Amino acid sequence: MASFVLQTISLAYLLVLLTCTASLLSHDEECLALFEFKQTILHQNSDAAGFQTIRSNTSDSDCCLSDGVVCSNTGHVIGLDWSGSSLSGVINSTSTLFRLGHLQMLNLSMNNFVESQIPSEIVRLKQLRSLDLSYSGFNGQIPNEISTLAQLSSLDLSGNPLKLRSIGLEYLLQNMTRLENLHLSGVDVSSSVPHFLANFSSLRSIILPDCQLQDEFPSAIFHLPKLKHLVIANNSNLTGFLPEFPNNTVLEFLSVFSTGFTGIVPESISNLKHLEVLALQRCYFSGRIPGSLPNLTQLTYLSLSGNELTGLVPSLASLSRLNLLALGDNSFDIGSTYSWINKLIKLNELHLNRMNMRSEILPYLANLTKLITVSMEGNFIFGRIPSSFMNLTRLKSLSLKRNRLQGQISSSFKNFKSLEYLNIGYNSFSGTVSLDSFLGLNKLYLLSLDANSLSFVTTTNYTNDTLPELEFLGLSSCNLKEFPAFLRFQMKLTGLFLYDNEIEGLVPNWIWENSQETLRMIGLTYNYISGFHQHPHFLPWIRLEVFDVSYNQLQGRPPIPPQTTVVYDVSNNNLTGEIPPMICEVKSLQLLDLSSNKMTGTLPPCLGNLSNSLSVLDLKQNKFHGPMMMNTCTHGSLLKTIDLSENQFTGQVSKSLANCTNLEFLSIGDNSFVDVFPLWLGTLPKLQVLFLRSNKFYGTIQCLSTTSSPFLKLRIIDISNNNFSGQLHDKSFQTWNAMKSVYVGESSAMGSQIPFDKVLPFEFPYSMTLTNKGVKREYYKILNIFTAIDLSCNNFEGQIPQSLQDLHGLESLNLSNNHFTGSILPTLGNLKNLESFDLSQNELSGKIPQQLLQLGFLAILNVSFNHLDGSIPQGKQFNTFENTSYLGNPGLCGKPLSKECKKSKVSTILPRASNNEYESLLPSDKIDWMVTLSGVGSGLVIGIVIGSFLYARYGDWLLERLRMKDIWVRPLRNTRRK
Repeated sequence: MASFVLQTISLAYLLVLLTCTASLLSHDEECLALFEFKQTILHQNSDAAGFQTIRSNTSDSDCCLSDGVVCSNTGHVIGLDWSGSSLSGVINSTSTLFRLGHLQMLNLSMNNFVESQIPSEIVRLKQLRSLDLSYSGFNGQIPNEISTLAQLSSLDLSGNPLKLRSIGLEYLLQNMTRLENLHLSGVDVSSSVPHFLANFSSLRSIILPDCQLQDEFPSAIFHLPKLKHLVIANNSNLTGFLPEFPNNTVLEFLSVFSTGFTGIVPESISNLKHLEVLALQRCYFSGRIPGSLPNLTQLTYLSLSGNELTGLVPSLASLSRLNLLALGDNSFDIGSTYSWINKLIKLNELHLNRMNMRSEILPYLANLTKLITVSMEGNFIFGRIPSSFMNLTRLKSLSLKRNRLQGQISSSFKNFKSLEYLNIGYNSFSGTVSLDSFLGLNKLYLLSLDANSLSFVTTTNYTNDTLPELEFLGLSSCNLKEFPAFLRFQMKLTGLFLYDNEIEGLVPNWIWENSQETLRMIGLTYNYISGFHQHPHFLPWIRLEVFDVSYNQLQGRPPIPPQTTVVYDVSNNNLTGEIPPMICEVKSLQLLDLSSNKMTGTLPPCLGNLSNSLSVLDLKQNKFHGPMMMNTCTHGSLLKTIDLSENQFTGQVSKSLANCTNLEFLSIGDNSFVDVFPLWLGTLPKLQVLFLRSNKFYGTIQCLSTTSSPFLKLRIIDISNNNFSGQLHDKSFQTWNAMKSVYVGESSAMGSQIPFDKVLPFEFPYSMTLTNKGVKREYYKILNIFTAIDLSCNNFEGQIPQSLQDLHGLESLNLSNNHFTGSILPTLGNLKNLESFDLSQNELSGKIPQQLLQLGFLAILNVSFNHLDGSIPQGKQFNTFENTSYLGNPGLCGKPLSKECKKSKVSTILPRASNNEYESLLPSDKIDWMVTLSGVGSGLVIGIVIGSFLYARYGDWLLERLRMKDIWVRPLRNTRRK
């Protein structure tokens, strides 16, 4: 505290000293200082379009006559506006600029001072009202001294690689109580927004996007009386909510998109009567679109997309000034009508992606002739593209992919002369189509017809002059037999996707030659391609990022990708040989998939060096052998998926996996690992799927719920077909929280998304096999709602752990082929999400609990080959199971078995005379008269008479009862199946 006071006093003294010095400069001295400043930084480019030039003047001329210089009546330089003047060079602490002590306005924006930091000497310009250094290349830390410029009403440092980390926004602004405009776009603030800004009543504009803002945004700032522009977008760590708005709010521009804002959009938003721009996309707003929103009739820009909004979409026909409307990626109810859209005749952009639209909406757009962009991906829009839709001749971008549109692709698309982007993939278009339908669209750079019922016809009559210069082409599932001939003339291709066709043979040389310097993505999955001409050792595309030729017939060694490669997928081919060590040199690699080939050898040690870039490593179904890489993961590893299953690996599990703190999926099954259970894997905070099956793991498993090994996120585990033994602790599954609750959100496929391209991200879905009733089932996608435990084919013993009863989200449980004893827990009836339940080949006894009738989703049940007895529960799902579910349990009776359960008429327990209990061997309805009769007399004759009578009438029943007692003293032992 003392040092802070001393620092403040010293700074104040410096200010006084500098003030006295600066005020002594005369007009001529200021002109000389300005001339010297210009000489140090001026490198004009008079030909640069859009930049004003500074008129040359000598040191002895009047500087007030120079362009951009403003002088006061007394001749002092009070304003300097050299924005956009092609200035460059270095501004440092010795610059004569800081001698202009009367300067009130300084604007050096849109220049190029890339080697400059903002000098602390700026404090000498104590009279500054306006400081604009935006987009001029200043870098480094913002000096503390700026905070002393208390006269500032406008501060703009936007668009520079500046940082404010050392002092924070609160320190920077604490003295600037007169601020009207605060613009720091792109400046690394890394601090919270100070609450005292809500007291700066002069604020008119706050522009703070991309500033790494943190914590909760003060809601009182929304109520500043003069605030017109508020932009705090692209601050993902900034939370907050929209408050209730009073009538006198003058906001015109409100943007909070891509933040952590939550809550509802209040009805009082209609009080923002002057609002022109409302950008709330990619936040966490929920509830309904407020019914008052249509009252914002001044809106020109409305984006609510990418939230959690629900309900019906209200009519927005009153927003007739809209240029942009974006409502997609929400959870709106099915049933909303959109005929009101035809009233928005000023629309330029319409974004309605993934919002449960189920209608023929395209006819409503025919009157919106100013439309430039239409995007309605991922809906259920049906019908044909109407001819009236072709009136939208200004269209530049049209995306209707993943809908249910039908009909043929007509040549009417030629009407869209301005079209640049056309994506109508994943619909139900039919018939034949050729490139003729798109000739004349000279601006077209993206064309995607993927996954329709089309047959693309290729011809050879094209020339380079007649074709659009495509950058992206998608013709997946278009019945192609060969590479389209017109690709010979495409010299700018960056993306080529020909998935799921019938292309055979070798990839032609001309594809390499045409696109060697441009191609970034090539996808040839699901064809019959056998290789490349000349069998290259190195792929020739120097900018390649995605190389996907999986599910083909490639032979030989895998080609080495260039340094730019992000996705390398050659899985499901016939590749041989070892992994080339040169792959380790591709430092940008995020996905490496060599699975399902015939590759051999040991893993190169350098492969672990890629763990800081790789997200997915898939080597399953090959013939790799030897130990797992000892440095599989290094600190800071980004690996999410490791699959080494179905190889010939030996040794122990590499403990370097403990560094894979982002790991979600680990499969090392079907190898020859020899190790104890790797309990330390439980510390991985994101691990969801774990496969250790069919190895040589051994020994007991300690309590899985220890604090050092909680498996908090685990959803699927398979450790079957190993040599684990011993008892499982009752609390073994106590901390498996991900399995304790039933997932109620929208299901999606688990996997890794490679975010190398925002437009076309590459998705890698997780896959697996699980065994039910001895049959392996392949899951090509794993839903995030699926949970499973497979402990089968080991040597576990003792009772079934009690903690299993708490895993209410569990869908599949396999404990078969072990030595579990005791009874089936009745509380397992609480696992109401269970669909598959296998307890076969154990030593369980007792009855099948009636509580299992509560398992309403149970589709598979197997309790065969145990020592169970009694009647099988009847009703509900149990009526669907066959007798194979119960084989090897002679004591069981009832449907579906042929053995009927005998009806018992004997009371099971007689009244107690003491603490001893015994069973009655007599039918209950005869006991009363026996007691009465035996009370009449106790002689031998009477006893003989009674004995003879009982034997004559109930002798067979008694003998059968006693025989059953003897038979079931020892349970039958079944042969175990391995």
